Amino acid sequence: MNRIEHWNSIYSSRSDTELSWTQTEPAISLWLIGEVCAAGSVIDVGGGNSALAGKLLKRGYLATVLDISAAALDRARTQLGARAAEVNWVVADIANAPQLGPADVWHDRAVFHFLTDAADRAAYKRSMLGSVAVGGHAVIGTFALDGLDKCSGLDVRRYDAALLAKELGPAFTLVKTEPETHLTPWGKQQSFQFSVFRRVV
Repeated sequence: MNRIEHWNSIYSSRSDTELSWTQTEPAISLWLIGEVCAAGSVIDVGGGNSALAGKLLKRGYLATVLDISAAALDRARTQLGARAAEVNWVVADIANAPQLGPADVWHDRAVFHFLTDAADRAAYKRSMLGSVAVGGHAVIGTFALDGLDKCSGLDVRRYDAALLAKELGPAFTLVKTEPETHLTPWGKQQSFQFSVFRRVV
C-alpha cells in the first residue's frame, strides 16, 4: 500500500474519535500563528480533517489546506459547511514538492515527522521555500524526543527544536519552541514539540 492509499484508507474507515490526532480546539497552532501573523495567509500542510481552517477563517486569515488524502479533505469540507468554499483545498503529497503559492505562515502539525527519507524532507523544504518569503514564518509541530516512534503504523522521526532547525537549514532561524502534551480522544498522552521559525534569507 502506498502513502496515498494508506491515508485514504485511514480516513475512510475511522471516525474522528478513532484518530489519535483529533483536536476539538487547535489551541497551540492558533496561538503560535497569531503571535507571528495577526492577519494574512496560512498554508496548513497535512491539515486533514482538522478544525484549524475554519478557526482561521473566523479570525480573518486566508487558508490553504494541503493533504495527501482526498478522503480527509472531503470530510473537512463537509464539516466546515458553507464556508468550505473560502478555503483553497489541495490534494497532494508534500514529498513531491508541490508549488502552493505564497503564504505568510507555513503550518504543519505532525507531517514532517513522517518524512523518514532524506529526499522527501528535501522536497518538503523546496515547497516551503517556494511559499514562505523572507520575513515569513513556519510553525511546525512534531513528536518530541520522548514522543512516539511510530504512528498509524508508520515510522516517524522525533525532534527537538535544535534538530528541526538543523533540518530546515540556514534559511530559517528559530524564534521559539513550545512543548505540547496532546491528549488523544481515548485519553492517552502524546508528547509533541512545536517550533516557530522565521525565514531570514
